[in-house]
Amino acid sequence: MKEAKPLLSVQALQKWPDFTLDVAFESDRAITALFGPSGSGKSTILNMIAGVRKPDSGRITVAGNVLTDTEARIFVPPHKRRIGFVFQDAQLFPHLTVQQNIKFAQWFNPAEKRGLPLEAVVETLGIGALLKRRPATLSGGERHRVALARALLSSPRILLMDEPLSALDDARRAEIMGLIERIRDEFAVPIVYVTHRVDEVRRLASRVIRLNAGRVVDTGSAAEVLGP
Repeated sequence: MKEAKPLLSVQALQKWPDFTLDVAFESDRAITALFGPSGSGKSTILNMIAGVRKPDSGRITVAGNVLTDTEARIFVPPHKRRIGFVFQDAQLFPHLTVQQNIKFAQWFNPAEKRGLPLEAVVETLGIGALLKRRPATLSGGERHRVALARALLSSPRILLMDEPLSALDDARRAEIMGLIERIRDEFAVPIVYVTHRVDEVRRLASRVIRLNAGRVVDTGSAAEVLGP
């Protein structure tokens, strides 16, 4: 019987004059949280998965696809990795309408990979009334919903989220966490979620990779890593 491959496998080493990132972990869970204090290497790992940064040495696979393998000289460019990325500040195009923003992601998909219908994404994220508006007219929560829609419509193998709720108040944070759970449940898109907030990890994560000073210091469920 062929051994099952993990959904996500990361081995990466990169050295700077004042910091060394040296990590290895795997996950086959729906939402994997990279958790730890600022400066522990969380966002750097996301950038390596996305292909924005190349490690000095390492190997990164997503859903059985080798994206980086320095020994084999494999490095898939970012636009060919089929990875959705949601940032802290949404990063929408200000000159485009909401509909144009979310449709923009489809340009990067192979035709045969366009699996998520626009209508289903719009309905799930509740942005139908926003489609003709421009980003400047949206609230923070609305911008994040649009950013989630755009990331989903790129038909990603995996979604990367870098502190997506850090700029929101508690009510909007709870709203977006609920939408992230719906994405997990209704679209079955795996997520790697970067945060330093314990409440977000407890609610969302099915596997936690705890980082400190560029090293993995603990892995497991939220209860195992954070305690009861």
